[in-house]
Amino acid sequence: MGELCVSSVLVTGANRGLGLGLVQHLLGLPKPPQWVFAGCRDPKGQRAQELQNLASKHPNLVIIPLDVADPSSIKAAAAKVGEHLGGSGLNLLINNAAIIKSNKLDTETLETMTEIYATNTAGPLLLGQAFLPLLKKAAQRSPGSGMSCSKAAIVNISSIGGSITCLYAWSEMQVTSYRCSKAALNMLTKCQSLAYKELGILCVALHPGWVQTDLGSSGGHTPPVTVDTSVKGMLKVISSISEKDTGTFLDWEGKIVPW
Repeated sequence: MGELCVSSVLVTGANRGLGLGLVQHLLGLPKPPQWVFAGCRDPKGQRAQELQNLASKHPNLVIIPLDVADPSSIKAAAAKVGEHLGGSGLNLLINNAAIIKSNKLDTETLETMTEIYATNTAGPLLLGQAFLPLLKKAAQRSPGSGMSCSKAAIVNISSIGGSITCLYAWSEMQVTSYRCSKAALNMLTKCQSLAYKELGILCVALHPGWVQTDLGSSGGHTPPVTVDTSVKGMLKVISSISEKDTGTFLDWEGKIVPW
């Protein structure tokens, strides 16, 4: 495994669960990033208290107000990150923010599906667009050929729940809108990988496992994977993937997940 050496990374949905875990582990790397940008909707709220505590101890952690379902919030976040980075680009964008509603097929509504798609699918699309100039700058400034997450990359945190082949845990959780949004996110990842390949930007979809978070436990079941195990695994995968992996759907152990 190669060591993850990123100068700058942005994690969305960073105030709890996997997002907070990613921020904590990034800050704890032997060579932590020069900048860790933690996006969350309410940086000064009670739910961001742990993030605030981390920021008070780590001057390289910058909390960014960011609602991924709000295009104006995304644009403002990109501008703020750009100000901090100065002339350098953003190496790694981790689209982690997601929501779920525990509806069955017959109780799904237009409102629910629209709300979930806005965060889980349209959000990563708009974030990719808004941060593309900074990602391009990072790719251009990085020495050597090929692609890596240390150079310039978009990692979309997806779910095996979006696998049409697998339909993992259907009997436990139908969550149709969530599944559809993640299947669509997988296609978005594939499209991004094709569109951004010539720019030197690697794009992957990553399944973190069924993790013990508020989202993972929302169906009333206890997931088998801890946040710590998932995050360690994902960072190991992120550190090792290269050009051959762009446009793929992998899990936290580096295994290919069926579409």
